[in-house]
Amino acid sequence: MVWGIIVGILVVIIIGWLIAIYNQLVRLRENVRNAMGQIAAQVESRWDALTNLMQATEKYQTYESKTFEKIVNARQNVSERSDVADVNADEQQFNRVLGVVNALAEQYPDLKASHVYQQTMTAVDEFENKVRLSRMVYNDSVTKLNRSIQVFPNFMIAGSMGFSQEKYFENTQGKQEMPKWEKSE
Repeated sequence: MVWGIIVGILVVIIIGWLIAIYNQLVRLRENVRNAMGQIAAQVESRWDALTNLMQATEKYQTYESKTFEKIVNARQNVSERSDVADVNADEQQFNRVLGVVNALAEQYPDLKASHVYQQTMTAVDEFENKVRLSRMVYNDSVTKLNRSIQVFPNFMIAGSMGFSQEKYFENTQGKQEMPKWEKSE
């Protein structure tokens, strides 16, 4: 009878321990998803700012405006379920659009001097900074999850419960410098 009680207590302790590890891993995974959601919100806002600029470009050149609109409409949608590769693909697309906008502004100095252009590019710069900060939060969240998955005794059960390590955002050659735009005088 005493052995039955001891075994029962051990089973309850082990089950409680498994539940605690599982709940910890779920919290950490949700922090990673939340961080990706924050990135998605900033990326969406950054795209919205450029989409507003698209309306201002329509009066300058039909070809550039249509090209710009086509690129914006083909953009990658980023959400909390996205991964690093999705965000990087969106980033490349965004940089192409930004290049088109900058080239257009160089061709049309009055566009570059316009209040809409300057205000939009300021907003884009602010959202770019927010995306960078969100990426740092994401990487911090990934570090906590990955560390928790790798430590003993969690690693023994994390894989069987469907938890795997997440990828980090890495500093790429193109991301070492912020996109630059010049204000007209």
